[in-house]
Amino acid sequence: MSNDMIDFMEEIEKSMVRLHRGEVVTGKVINVTDNEIMVNVGYKSDGIIPREEISNDYSVNPKTLVNIGDEIKVYIIKVDDGDGNVLLSKKRVDMQKGWDDLEKIKDSNALLEAKVVEVVRGGVIAIARGIRGFIPASQISDNFVEDLASFVGKTFNTRVIELDRKKNKLVLSRKVVLKQEKQESKKEVLSKIQKGQRITGTVRNIADFGAFVDIGGIDGLIHISDLSWNRVKHPSKVLTVGDQVEVEVLDFDKDKERVSLGLKQLQPQPWELAEEKYKVGDILEGKVVRMLDYGAFVELESGLDGLVHISEISEGFVKKPSEALEIGQVVSVKILEVNAEQKRISLSISAANKTEAEPEYTNDESSVTIGDVLNSDDTK
Repeated sequence: MSNDMIDFMEEIEKSMVRLHRGEVVTGKVINVTDNEIMVNVGYKSDGIIPREEISNDYSVNPKTLVNIGDEIKVYIIKVDDGDGNVLLSKKRVDMQKGWDDLEKIKDSNALLEAKVVEVVRGGVIAIARGIRGFIPASQISDNFVEDLASFVGKTFNTRVIELDRKKNKLVLSRKVVLKQEKQESKKEVLSKIQKGQRITGTVRNIADFGAFVDIGGIDGLIHISDLSWNRVKHPSKVLTVGDQVEVEVLDFDKDKERVSLGLKQLQPQPWELAEEKYKVGDILEGKVVRMLDYGAFVELESGLDGLVHISEISEGFVKKPSEALEIGQVVSVKILEVNAEQKRISLSISAANKTEAEPEYTNDESSVTIGDVLNSDDTK
C-alpha cells in the first residue's frame, strides 16, 4: 500500500468521531424499517436502533416516528454489537427528557396525556412522555370497570399521583381528572339551569324510587311519581339505563347540587281532555285495576281511571268488590259523572249491563227508546 493511501486512511480515521458507551450523540437517519432505524453517527460503522430501543410503546411503527434525513439524538449502548455496528437507543434519550418533563408536570399539577398499552395485574400500563407508568384499576375511571382490556389503545388525560425517578416509578390517575371535569360541568349546568327548562339527558341509574338522568355533568332525579300520569310499579317499567329522554326541570338546589326532573310533564295530561272525550251516558269498556272496600277503579285509558261505587257494581247486594270482580277483568261501564277539575269519573257496571240487556222499542210517534229514558234519568 502506498504512503499516500496510508496517509489518506489515517486522515479518515482521524475525522471519525470517538464513541463511548453511555454518551448521547446526534445522528442522521439513513434508513427506517418496521423493526429498526439505521443512523449515521459519524463513526466508521453505522448505528442501529432495534425495535425494543425505539419506544416504550411497542405498538408504534418506527416509520411513524422518524423519516430518512431526520436528525435525532441517540444513546450509545454498545460501540460494537458483535456484528460491527453501533447499538443505539432512542427511547433512553426520550426517557431522560420525559422524566424532566414529568417532574415539571407533577410540580405544576398539570394534565398529562397517557396512552394505555397493556393490562397488568391490578391495573394497566400507560405511556406518558415516553415513560411507562402504572394506572391502578381503581384510578382508571370514576365508575367500576369490569374489563380493563377495553382501555388498551386509548389515550386520555391523567394526573401524576406518584413519581420516583430513581426507582423508575410513575403512578397516574384518570379518576381525579374525570371527577374534576364533572365538577366543572356541574357548576356550568347549575349556573344556567331554570325551572321549566326542557333538557335532553341519558338515564344513568334506576332505583325503586325513581330514575337518575345525566343532563350534562350532573344527575337529576325523576321521582317515580313524575315518570308517568299512570301508576308506575317500578321505574324500570318506563325507562332503561342508556335511554335518551327529554325532561323538564321541576326544581333545583344549587348549593346541594340537586335537580328534580319530570318526564310526565312533557306528556299530555289525560284529564285535560276528559270532559270532551267522555260524556255522561256513554257506555264503554274498561279494565279493573284496583279495588277498595267502597268500590273498584276501572281504567278507561292510560292514566285515566273511573270509580265504580260498590252500589253500582251489581243490582244485587255486594258486600265487597272482590266478590263480583277481579283485577284485570274487562267490564262494561256507564258514565254517570265527569269532573275533570277534581279528576273524578263516576261509573256504573249495573247500569251498563241493564242498558245493554234491554231491547229497544220504537214508538212511532215519539221515536223514544228505553235507552234514551235511562240515559235521561241518569243525567239528573
